[in-house]
Amino acid sequence: MAGVLHTYLLYPALIILFSKKKPVSPAENRSFKIGILIAAYNEEKVIAQKLESILSSDYPLENVQIYVGSDASTDQTNAIIESYSKKHNNIHLVNFSGRTGKAGIINHLAAKAKEEIYILTDANVFFEKNTIKDLVKHFSNLEVGLVCSNILKVSDKNISIQPIEKNYLNIENKVKSCESNTWQLVIGAEGGCYAIRASNYIPVPKNYFMDDFYMTMGVLNKGSKVLFETDAICYEDLPSQSSEEFRRKVRISIGNFQNLSAYKHLLWPIWKPLGFAFFSHKVLRWLTPFLLMIIYACSLLLSLHSRLFLLFTLVQFVFFALPMFINQLNSIKPLLFIAHFYNMNYALLKGFFIYLKGVKSSVWEPTKRNA
Repeated sequence: MAGVLHTYLLYPALIILFSKKKPVSPAENRSFKIGILIAAYNEEKVIAQKLESILSSDYPLENVQIYVGSDASTDQTNAIIESYSKKHNNIHLVNFSGRTGKAGIINHLAAKAKEEIYILTDANVFFEKNTIKDLVKHFSNLEVGLVCSNILKVSDKNISIQPIEKNYLNIENKVKSCESNTWQLVIGAEGGCYAIRASNYIPVPKNYFMDDFYMTMGVLNKGSKVLFETDAICYEDLPSQSSEEFRRKVRISIGNFQNLSAYKHLLWPIWKPLGFAFFSHKVLRWLTPFLLMIIYACSLLLSLHSRLFLLFTLVQFVFFALPMFINQLNSIKPLLFIAHFYNMNYALLKGFFIYLKGVKSSVWEPTKRNA
């Protein structure tokens, strides 16, 4: 119980309450050569809006090259990108003949790009005019290896799990901002949009999920700083279907355990900022499904001797069962919240067992776009 409370309540409260103020931005604000890397698969609904959001940036576009890797898209994605590349010579389509997976695509694009700074971003994450400028300004400090953007979640209807996910992710952004201000580290950039110094880019291993976390921890492993820039705002739509979010969380879970295996050495010493933040913010959350099962097993044993623990066991049983009725709980917000929490932990558990069996491919299907 203590572990679940620590990762979801105590650690966020402590870092938010006792974080330092945001450091002053660097005085130097020179223009870097920027390579924007986008992996896309069947993104005809959003790719034009994505490109427009980049092209309308207030950053000098003569210093920006846009590389879009199409993972054998079968819709109009390629045609839309080609129409833009005819009008803008800084847009480059790289079409893959067979499904490759995000890791393979961004590795290929990073090898192709020759710029100083890479911005890795998803097709459904839209920039504000200042996003690029605020992301890259920190690279004037040579100690900075990676900068996270501030991705705000949007939803037109605010239905089903959308309000819950929006609130959770807003708190996540606040925690990351406080980690950045206090320790100049962030435990995991969000893959929708982040900037990395080209010299810090680490090729993502084959069949790897969560390339963003792999890249972030690789930068920290080298001793460079990872920052969160609250002014570098982007927007991303939230899925409205619990099944879509479950599928996305399974994919994230697989990557979580891959990254834990790769970077478990960064947990020690646990009393230093990196080890403490990694364990408190991420590892305990990844272990929460197992902690919930241990809590239930202990309650079940104690229920043989105590009516209070019998009641506690029955309540937990109901909580474990609630995800089966998640689509019927839209009007009962407290139960919807509990159902969503347990459903996401089921996704973590499923991802763990897929990881144990061995990941044979990182080819992905994007979540259904609301656009």
